Amino acid sequence: MITIEQLKDVRERTEALNRYLDIEGKKIQVEEEQLRTQAPGFWDDQKAAEAQMKKVKGLQQWISGYNEVKTLADELQLAFDFHKDELVTEEEVDEAYAKAVSAVEALELKNMLRDEADQMDCVLKINSGAGGTESQDWASMLMRMYLRYAETHGYKTSIANLQDGDEAGIKTCTIEISGPYAYGYLKGENGVHRLVRVSPYNAQGKRMTSFASVFVTPLVDDTIEVTIEPARLSWDTFRSGGAGGQNVNKVESGVRLRYQYKDPYTGEEEEILIENTETRDQPKNRENALRLLRSMLY
Repeated sequence: MITIEQLKDVRERTEALNRYLDIEGKKIQVEEEQLRTQAPGFWDDQKAAEAQMKKVKGLQQWISGYNEVKTLADELQLAFDFHKDELVTEEEVDEAYAKAVSAVEALELKNMLRDEADQMDCVLKINSGAGGTESQDWASMLMRMYLRYAETHGYKTSIANLQDGDEAGIKTCTIEISGPYAYGYLKGENGVHRLVRVSPYNAQGKRMTSFASVFVTPLVDDTIEVTIEPARLSWDTFRSGGAGGQNVNKVESGVRLRYQYKDPYTGEEEEILIENTETRDQPKNRENALRLLRSMLY
């Protein structure tokens, strides 16, 4: 059974969120921004209109997120009061508390994602480490985990590039994840991920350590300017694998982009390598590869 102090903590954190997020101010702002969407010729500039609609939706999500927290906090207070009159059980009060705390913590975390890039979609790239099939299987497990995470949170995903492993798993994959604050929530996944397990690929049943690296970058749109020097850019094409069809192994629809640039921190020359096999259309794959390059340079 929760204590009065725990109940007070939820109430105070809910009130603090109302102040930090300026919910009343956001409600006024939504009305003002929605008026702009009703102006004549609003959709004449498609990109500007979409950006405006995205802005309105973002404000509405903050308001609805707070309303959910406030509702759960109020329900917790009611459950606590009803328990005094033996109208609800301790288990029901504890359940209401767990829901309220979870909602408060989720909104508090979102409130911490204040960088401009945090609100953007993201590109997530997974590379298997040394270790052959074992590491490639681990990379595949990570890919499925991130795809499932995106699905659970209502994010859209598309696989820009995928290279299967020699026997199982994957060597590398690049996933585009689209949704509110996708980069903000996933940027903490940057780094090397390790798995220790009894390997199903080892005949002696030994414990094996596998590594896979994950790189997460914000996916920038056309409203953000990123300078790309054409002289530092080179292209290759290759035949894209797939499920079948007339184009398989006949048309070089896959593209490989190489970009030489100077690292702003070390001053050393570096190379960015991007492969894209997302579609059967080579020009479209080139466009997608350039979009990924802009995101990595952002």
